[in-house]
Amino acid sequence: MSPEYPFDDAATARAVIDESGTLVEWNAGAERLLGWPVADVVGHPGRNLLVDTELLAPAGPRWDGTVALRHRDGHEVSVWLLAHHRPSRDDAPGRWLLFTPLDGAAPHSPDDPLARAVLTQSPCAVAVYDERLRLRRVNDAMAEVIGLPEERVRGLRLSEIGGKPQSEELEAHMVQVLTSGRPQDVQTYMRTGGEDRAHAWLARMAPVTDAEGRVRGVCLAAHDFTDNYLARERLQLVNEASVRIGSTLDVTRTAQELADVLVPAMADFVSVDLLDLQEHGGEPPLRLTAPIGLRRAAHLSVNPGTPEAVLKPGQLEQYPAGSPQTDSLVAGRTIVASISSGALDQWLSWHKARAERVKEYGIHSTMSVPIQARGLTLGVAVLTRFRRPDPFSADDVLLAEEITARAAVCIDNARRFSRERETALALQRSLLPRSLPRTAAVDAASRYLPAARADVGGDWFDVIPLSGMRVAMVVGDVVGHGIQASATMGRLRTAVRTLADIDLAPDELLTHLDDLVVRLSAEAGSDGSPGEVGATCLYAVYDPVSRRCTLARAGHPPPVVVPPGGEPQQVDLPAGPPLGLGGLPFESAELELREGSVLSFYTDGLIETRERDVDASHRMLCDALATYSDSLDETCDRVLHALLPPGGAADDVALLLARTLGLPASQVATWHIPADPALVAPIRKQVVEQLDTWGLQEAAFTAELVVSELVTNAIRYGAHPIRLRLIHDDATLICEVSDTSHTAPHLRRAKTWDEGGRGLLLVAQLTQRWGSRHTADGKTIWAEIGLLEE
Repeated sequence: MSPEYPFDDAATARAVIDESGTLVEWNAGAERLLGWPVADVVGHPGRNLLVDTELLAPAGPRWDGTVALRHRDGHEVSVWLLAHHRPSRDDAPGRWLLFTPLDGAAPHSPDDPLARAVLTQSPCAVAVYDERLRLRRVNDAMAEVIGLPEERVRGLRLSEIGGKPQSEELEAHMVQVLTSGRPQDVQTYMRTGGEDRAHAWLARMAPVTDAEGRVRGVCLAAHDFTDNYLARERLQLVNEASVRIGSTLDVTRTAQELADVLVPAMADFVSVDLLDLQEHGGEPPLRLTAPIGLRRAAHLSVNPGTPEAVLKPGQLEQYPAGSPQTDSLVAGRTIVASISSGALDQWLSWHKARAERVKEYGIHSTMSVPIQARGLTLGVAVLTRFRRPDPFSADDVLLAEEITARAAVCIDNARRFSRERETALALQRSLLPRSLPRTAAVDAASRYLPAARADVGGDWFDVIPLSGMRVAMVVGDVVGHGIQASATMGRLRTAVRTLADIDLAPDELLTHLDDLVVRLSAEAGSDGSPGEVGATCLYAVYDPVSRRCTLARAGHPPPVVVPPGGEPQQVDLPAGPPLGLGGLPFESAELELREGSVLSFYTDGLIETRERDVDASHRMLCDALATYSDSLDETCDRVLHALLPPGGAADDVALLLARTLGLPASQVATWHIPADPALVAPIRKQVVEQLDTWGLQEAAFTAELVVSELVTNAIRYGAHPIRLRLIHDDATLICEVSDTSHTAPHLRRAKTWDEGGRGLLLVAQLTQRWGSRHTADGKTIWAEIGLLEE
């Protein structure tokens, strides 16, 4: 006998019979009782040992009774048996464990310390085990817990009486008490033989000693603390729900988190169905009437794959009156129903698939809990039990309602956020350019990605054709998120287009834009407090004739340029203050770009991330641009794939790539105009000859008139020197007349008796568009003549 496990195995007759009735185990106590050695019985039918050859077929997890067994020498032995059924689990077959005590009937001495330790009338369940951990005495309370009288189980070990894994764990602790002489307290949750449902037990084990202080056994006192245990479990579940539910602002994910918390803590299967808001105009209705359309948002089961589910996530179904979902939603309260009561018979008769699931999995109870927040009903959570035998209790209802109420607030927050996000995103997409214009100056491609887990921001980009075949490129970022940021972005984009239309230099344009943001901030403030409107911006103008690009930025990340066959490099550009500070200057810088150079404009959402610093992001951006291909769209996708995490960026991202084009010198003609008005006619003739050379004879008449009017006005009202320039591409002929006067022309309506004043009116009628722009030396009047038929 081992001192660590001092059991006399022969003191109990023990046998194990499998589901087919074959003996698979036979211990020394069984051989002592009936005389049969192991080799003669193991592997043979158990009925061979019965006097009455009809094999017993007990029902339930435990059975006890007296049977007549056949001894090896032929005589009959009447034996009381305690049988525990262990179902198949983890690929182990089911079996019956049979026990009967051999030494339990021996009388005990009146002065036996084990006998004196029992408080027979104590309300606390007490049992005393000897030094072999065989049961010696139990009081009435413990006998009631066990469900068997003392004379039947005396002499058995705790694991043999309980027959459960928890019984074996308790017995292992009793061994430690027996060998160490120190008491132990152990908590367990189990259903004993005398209980109809599981209880929480505190087992207090103490050594029993004799007069000399020697350990003679173990006294076990069991205390039922189920109420405290369940209260603690409920509190823990509520705390867990507050942490796990609402981790994102996604409605579907939040619904799934609710199901994750409830399974298996409260139910074996949970479905979360939400109202189809499209049916109700986008908002939950104040009152609901049958039938009710619900869309499956989430579900979860203790069984892998959730085979109990009739619907798939995202599927919509109409629930009629009489269904637990509709009844609870219309009543506005939790409804508990059981199969045995017949409350679900009508519902199941309408839905055969659900009736088959109920029968197949043994579903016996359901609880439908409305999902309600801020006075609105959003959906219903249905909890189902089939593996857990106990029905839903009143405490279960309170707990489910509290957890669902917490989840409802999170679902409503996610719903409101999704609605606002969709509105802001729709607004922003309506304000961003749907397509980039085709120009003779650049080929361009762009990408806009809203933040993955936040409100839509105020990032924007644009490509704006300017006079003289030039093009403006802009990218900006409004501080903040949401509809307000999107609206501010739209106002700034409109302002940039308006300022660009009057051909302001980049630094001047940012100065005017800064003034606008200051005014917007003042308008956004209340009670005299300043507003919080702010933005960054980068504005660039590229001229395909001179191949020069002029840029200025207001607190925005500088662009990256990739020259043909060269390495990407960040443009050295004065930073400038962010828009909205007011009164601070902006500086422009000028670059000469070879044809085919690629300019990369972007917002800070592309390079700012928690995972790495900005310098590392810049290197990654340059690496992605270094593998530039002829397709700008492919390059955009490669940049985003390289810099953004798989789940999307934390902030909005705008990316604009522009490949510069150059206008050949053969498509540009320039004349210096003398101050003599009499020489306008020869100029007109040279213009017609140049158009013949270009093959643009169809535009000669219009161009001759336009040049005549613009040159004449420049001679009369401008300042010398005067220059005429013609530029053309496949679609447009541009006439430009420049002089050193800063006085801009005005289109006016001439009176009937006026001899002049109709020149610019004539130009406006003959051309697609015309205008003027200020230059460092004066001004330029320009007009565009279309060459292609519309």
